[in-house]
Amino acid sequence: MRAARIALTLAALSTIAVPVAAGADALRDQAKQLFGTPPAEAVNPANPSNPAKIDLGRKLYYDARLSKNHDISCNSCHQLDNFGVDNQAFSPGHKGQLGGRNSPTSYNAAFHLAQFWDGRAADVEEQAKGPILNPVEMAMPDEASVVAVLLSIPGYPPLFTQAFPGEDPAVTYDNMAKAIGSFERRLVTPAPFDKYLAGDDGALSNEQKKGLETFIATGCPTCHNGAVLGGTTYQKLGLVEPYPTDDRGRAEATGSKSDEYFFKVPSLRNVAKTGPWLHDGSVDSLDLIVRVMARFQLGKTLTDADAKAITAFLESLTGEPDKAYIAQPELPASGPDTPSPDLS
Repeated sequence: MRAARIALTLAALSTIAVPVAAGADALRDQAKQLFGTPPAEAVNPANPSNPAKIDLGRKLYYDARLSKNHDISCNSCHQLDNFGVDNQAFSPGHKGQLGGRNSPTSYNAAFHLAQFWDGRAADVEEQAKGPILNPVEMAMPDEASVVAVLLSIPGYPPLFTQAFPGEDPAVTYDNMAKAIGSFERRLVTPAPFDKYLAGDDGALSNEQKKGLETFIATGCPTCHNGAVLGGTTYQKLGLVEPYPTDDRGRAEATGSKSDEYFFKVPSLRNVAKTGPWLHDGSVDSLDLIVRVMARFQLGKTLTDADAKAITAFLESLTGEPDKAYIAQPELPASGPDTPSPDLS
């Protein structure tokens, strides 16, 4: 199965890694076909959004009381004022413990085919449940303990009732995750590249346009395609040349040997700001990660000029979130029965 996947990837590469058609309009048209602009929301029919649910999700995203020590929130590792990351190779969790993989950005993540590097969560709603109960991350002992905390904070039950009308009980672990997911589904960052795709030639510099052309001709869209330039497939790290890593990738989640060293392809939206890169945070230079991917995934050695051009293009993917949307909200006050931080 793995051999078939590799063959399919190489076949796709042979169709994409071709010279780009000449002319500004031709380049933009090709870019539109390969990429595109994400919508304002990654809609989930199973979790329809409403203003009350989004508002609740925003509060929960920032609330450190969902962690055992009341010191870690979603925003601790996925900082919304810092492109959704903490710029550390591994994020510190409960009592300073470090996770085993780099924390990816929460921006544009809801457009991905799955969540986490190994795809073990189907969507952002399922992903939101994981870190809270992970003993290395937020370390809450179980779902019931989280619900108990939420019920003990007087301001939260009415907010859950507004967000999930007609549900009894409204305060559940699943609904907590749905609210966080609903908020995250609008964490979208329009960028200069989107203005370029819409017809604004001045949105990209000449070097960035050259970088786009080089990015396409090199074969990068084999993996980094779609509206968020990634997140649509799993690919083997070290497709052409074995990559030195002990992390078995998706196989850790599936148990299948055929999934060894396969990882979800990350989005390149805001990539210039979300280092260090790779699942292990082992590369701390944007120029270097461009060269590493060209070598190990495509079997190509980039010239300095080509690497510089691609890096310039990647800068055009740096977007701006809605500052009002991500502003840290006032959180409901704790009640007399709210558990104190557990330092054990």
